[in-house]
Amino acid sequence: MAEQLSGLADDRALLGRTSTAERVSDILRTRIAEGFFPPGTRLSEDSIGGALGVSRNTLREAFRLLTHERLLVHELNRGVFVRVLTVEDVEDIYRTRALVECAVVRGLGEPPYGLDGLTEAVEGGRRAAREGDWKGVGTANIHFHRELVALAGSERTDELMRSVFAELRLAFHVVDDPRALHEPYMARNAELLDTLRAGDRDKAEQLLAGYLGDSLERVVDVYRRRVGEDD
Repeated sequence: MAEQLSGLADDRALLGRTSTAERVSDILRTRIAEGFFPPGTRLSEDSIGGALGVSRNTLREAFRLLTHERLLVHELNRGVFVRVLTVEDVEDIYRTRALVECAVVRGLGEPPYGLDGLTEAVEGGRRAAREGDWKGVGTANIHFHRELVALAGSERTDELMRSVFAELRLAFHVVDDPRALHEPYMARNAELLDTLRAGDRDKAEQLLAGYLGDSLERVVDVYRRRVGEDD
């Protein structure tokens, strides 16, 4: 837990003078998504509250918010844990992704589109790959899809998918070979970006649908084998 708590004290500055459960949940959500608290980790109220300098009540409210987002689970007489997804959870996450992301591309309107965020995500993935940082490649991939959703210009959609992508990271953290999981999609991200630059929404939607279908198959296969080994 000491290693997992490393750096949380630095995040106290993000809370400002008016710390709130929402801000605490933002910090913890990011930490969970980045793998500092892997699936199955028990979250200590005393340790995390002390590291962030927040009250027990504030922390419990943050835990409640993240439980509502399906990132945490409360086990009676045991405490609060980072959720371990089932295969069915992973399949449902991808169904949601396909519904939302494809709809965003379909509804883009006339080009040109604001693609700076997508470009940055593609370049970020390439930099991480050159450094052998495959976890960083996965983070860049999530960033790419967040930026894709952001093209809709909808705060509600952004908020919805923020939770979905955080859940997706829970599945990624179970996989023991992140390079095999993420590397094939670097080129596909770049292809999708080029198609959007060309203003071809129909082709972009087709590419995205195939991309998500293939990703689902790969993640579920690896995830099912890994979870089966743990059983």
